[in-house]
Amino acid sequence: MRGDRLPLLGFVNLNKPVNFTSHDCVAKLRRLFNLKRIGHGGTLDPLATGVLPIALGRATRLLQYLRSDKSYFATVRLGICTATDDLEGEVIESQAAPELALETVKTALEGFKGQIEQIPPKYSAIQVDGKRLYDLARSGQNVDVPRRSVEIYQIEVLDWRSGEFPEVDLHIACGGGTYIRSIARDLGSAVQTGGTLAKLVRTQSSGFDLAESMTFEELSDRLEHDRFQPIPPHQAMLHLPSVRLDETLAWRWCQGQKLANLERSNSPESGDVCRVDRQDDRFLGIGEWRQVEGDWVLVPKTVTFGG
Repeated sequence: MRGDRLPLLGFVNLNKPVNFTSHDCVAKLRRLFNLKRIGHGGTLDPLATGVLPIALGRATRLLQYLRSDKSYFATVRLGICTATDDLEGEVIESQAAPELALETVKTALEGFKGQIEQIPPKYSAIQVDGKRLYDLARSGQNVDVPRRSVEIYQIEVLDWRSGEFPEVDLHIACGGGTYIRSIARDLGSAVQTGGTLAKLVRTQSSGFDLAESMTFEELSDRLEHDRFQPIPPHQAMLHLPSVRLDETLAWRWCQGQKLANLERSNSPESGDVCRVDRQDDRFLGIGEWRQVEGDWVLVPKTVTFGG
């Protein structure tokens, strides 16, 4: 069935294939759905696979409000350093490490838990002075990459394979902005062998789980047989606190009016966002709490789903 005959509003939990950039995925989905307005939540490197949240139509305005937490299955190869901190890059240093013990690796991993500082890979999409780091690296420019603070909720060993170039499989749960390639590189440094990322699968991103994801082939089949339904927008916003409005207030809010003196189920701070629902559970959009002259006011932030 043609994508332009579908109610294209919501999300797709895409299982990104290897050797596709996130931009490649968006371009392919635009052709599949015959829809220009498509965006993704959380870039994945070409060699990585797994969960890539995709927004369709007006749901693209909700990408910024998705949960930021993610989890990964990662394989780190020790004894090797590469230019890109994964196997896609040129090997810049290699030293066999057959005597490296798993206990040494486990001890080093303790330093990667909680709030940590990391330097993103030189080949990454971060901008420095308005230019992407990977563009600067490819042009041969040596740039000081700024450190960033990230949070690792959990990092544990799943498997260990000793040898000349040992490999360790890791489960990593982390906050947004974390580079797993940096963890691989820094783990190698911590055990004094060097390290690079050999494999990466994103198993969870922003509330979307790998077990429920779809490949391009599965998605195409569902479209062809009229069995595709996007994930409803409100389902991706369930992590946000909710404000429920009666019909009159919902109409006013959807017209862009600020609402004061509303009941609040929590104690917000100025700038906090919330999910706005009508009393019949219809999702209306995203609001922002602001304090104006001592009163809490709900300001329409993203009103895209009707009253």
